[in-house]
Amino acid sequence: MKRSMIASALTVAMLAGAAALTAPRAVLAEPAAQAPHLVAIDVPPERRQMIGLRIATVEQREVVDRIDATGTVEVDEQRQSYVQTRFPGWIRQVFVNQNWQPVRKGEPLFTIYSPDLVNAENEYLIALGESAQVKGSAVEGVAGGAATMVSAALERLRLFGVPEREINRLRRERTVRDAIEIDSPATGYIADRAALPNMYADPSTRLYTIANLGQVWVYAAVFQDRLGEIHPGDPVAVRVDSYPGRVFSGKVDYIWPSIDAATRTARVRCALANSDGALKLGMFVQVALAPRLGRALVIPASGVLQTGAHNIVFVDRGDGYLDPVEVELGPRVGDIFIVRKGLDAGQRIVSSANFLIDSESQLQAAMGGYIPPPSGATRQAVAAESGASAMNAALAMTTDPSPPARGKNLITVTLADTNGNPIGGATVQVTFYMAAMPSMGMAAIRAVATLADRGGGKYAGDLTLGGGGTYAVTISAEKDGSTIASKQLNLSVSGPMAM
Repeated sequence: MKRSMIASALTVAMLAGAAALTAPRAVLAEPAAQAPHLVAIDVPPERRQMIGLRIATVEQREVVDRIDATGTVEVDEQRQSYVQTRFPGWIRQVFVNQNWQPVRKGEPLFTIYSPDLVNAENEYLIALGESAQVKGSAVEGVAGGAATMVSAALERLRLFGVPEREINRLRRERTVRDAIEIDSPATGYIADRAALPNMYADPSTRLYTIANLGQVWVYAAVFQDRLGEIHPGDPVAVRVDSYPGRVFSGKVDYIWPSIDAATRTARVRCALANSDGALKLGMFVQVALAPRLGRALVIPASGVLQTGAHNIVFVDRGDGYLDPVEVELGPRVGDIFIVRKGLDAGQRIVSSANFLIDSESQLQAAMGGYIPPPSGATRQAVAAESGASAMNAALAMTTDPSPPARGKNLITVTLADTNGNPIGGATVQVTFYMAAMPSMGMAAIRAVATLADRGGGKYAGDLTLGGGGTYAVTISAEKDGSTIASKQLNLSVSGPMAM
């Protein structure tokens, strides 16, 4: 009970604060048609100062976002090498015999005996011998044919992958060895090893996998709602707790075309230099991606009212007039929003006290407090026009229970002309409205009842209210297409607030 009374008191206080803004000095420019249940309002300078209202300018500038994610270090697959022989044979001696052993390009890995390779070397030596014997022959074509045989035998050795130092030894020593050394084709680490002494290997046998870790890949897990901002080439900063204060720079290399069904994240591959080997495979790292969004219109995030279905900003039209405008937003970048549609550079918008301004605008919309003037109308002209309108009937309202309560209520309105004679055949509508209070988790409440003509100038109908508190009530009566009477008042409704 005590909690309900406190909540009701808070509601009354907040609405009273909003009502302090009301006191409309004049009718305003046309409200934004696309912003439902909102109208433009007029806030005098003294009121602006009282509520701490601040104004910001719509700017166009280069926007760079920041997306924080986690990632893992993995090998750069484009810098991997495999070691396989181009001929069958038996491995004799293995020099590199453990995983993750570092190797350099040209360093011997193992020796292998192959009958096919021995035959190829013998053919090369025979060709060299014959070429030497006929080098000075006067017979046309003999020396040239011998040289062609040497070239063909040498090409076969090279196609077998025989190292140049072995070919040079054959030229120099003119002897065939039964086993030759196979060198590493790249610098890196042995990521996988299958070569063992006395093992038979053929060209399909993968004997070593060599990974060059001078550059590594970091796979960042980015949620799908941020993927549209990221493009290959965007800069990346990686931090790891093993090296406090150190930042590894890189760039986005590739975005995987699939989403993890469990985490709803995509793998974003980042390439980073790792010349000193500080980044180890499998490390868990923090990744900060910096998507470059180009030039865009931006406004402070505090200047946007997000209702779920609409995004509203209040544009300062000058002389205290604040006009609600619906905007289409892009991504939020820190404390700003990118604006896709609805505003132009240089416009001024409200960047603080938006809750009070929104509440006042909704209250005025529900009460019909503002009637938009013709375009270009001055305040004086509008004020004169407003004063010229006159009602030709009076109305009074009663409720059962009295005061009204949360739930079902019977509303009765008595309608009479200026002489006190009852008026029948009119359309009478009653609207109860309470502005939303997002800080308390309460949505706006709006209840409308069209009353039935009960005769004798009396109109009655049921109205259900969703919660207790102070409501702005509007009563209007129309007949023959014209409004003949209207009335606005505040009523306290008993019962707990809607939460």
